[in-house]
Amino acid sequence: MIIAVSGKGGTGKTMVSATLIKLLMQTDKDILAIDADPDSNLPEALGVPVEKTVGDVREELKKDTASGSIPASANKWDILDYKIMESIIETPNFDLLVMGRPEGSGCYCAVNNMLRKIIETLSSNYDAIVIDTEAGLEHLSRRTTQNVDVMLVVTDTSHRGILTAQRIGELAKELDINFKELYLVLNRVKKDNEEVLRKKVAEIGIELVGIIYEDSIVSEYDMAGKPLIELPDESYPVKSITDIINKILI
Repeated sequence: MIIAVSGKGGTGKTMVSATLIKLLMQTDKDILAIDADPDSNLPEALGVPVEKTVGDVREELKKDTASGSIPASANKWDILDYKIMESIIETPNFDLLVMGRPEGSGCYCAVNNMLRKIIETLSSNYDAIVIDTEAGLEHLSRRTTQNVDVMLVVTDTSHRGILTAQRIGELAKELDINFKELYLVLNRVKKDNEEVLRKKVAEIGIELVGIIYEDSIVSEYDMAGKPLIELPDESYPVKSITDIINKILI
């Protein structure tokens, strides 16, 4: 199963991704976590140091090719595949691949093209893949998440967050990207305005799969630099995402 987590930046998609991985670890599945956001917050949320990203690998290959270290006749994709496999970080509970971004300015398309190929290549090696996507809509227009089984669109209670979630749903239909399941996750909800928010998100056309109530422990962990994967089981995020994962794994 490939699960992608998307939404506007700052809505909590990395927290949701990290907590999904935390809970999948309890199922004895072989798990691959992919940080596809160039801002690369997932490694910190998982408490895993990263020395090399896919973007770094690509830049190294470009430099080696330009310097003549790699023969012009060599199959660059084979070399790239090998080096990408080397950049996968293995932990006792999951593997992690960080896409990063190429050095300097320019389009992020090259790394996204590689992400599509990586997902196709690695999907048979793992029971579950969790992708923390690039914020916004670009992962859809670039079709990096076209082979995803479950898309979780995370929004907070802000108008802009909900609007981005609505646009993700609309763009997926427009581009004819047929996820097996497309769900909305509403994050940082205060119980006293839950019903108003339920009515508001019901209008955007994506099934609401779960509500995560506001919990100060998330910001406390962020401020202290503690990995979000260590959030306690009794916290609202973990309890809510437990319910969500039980629904999507059925």
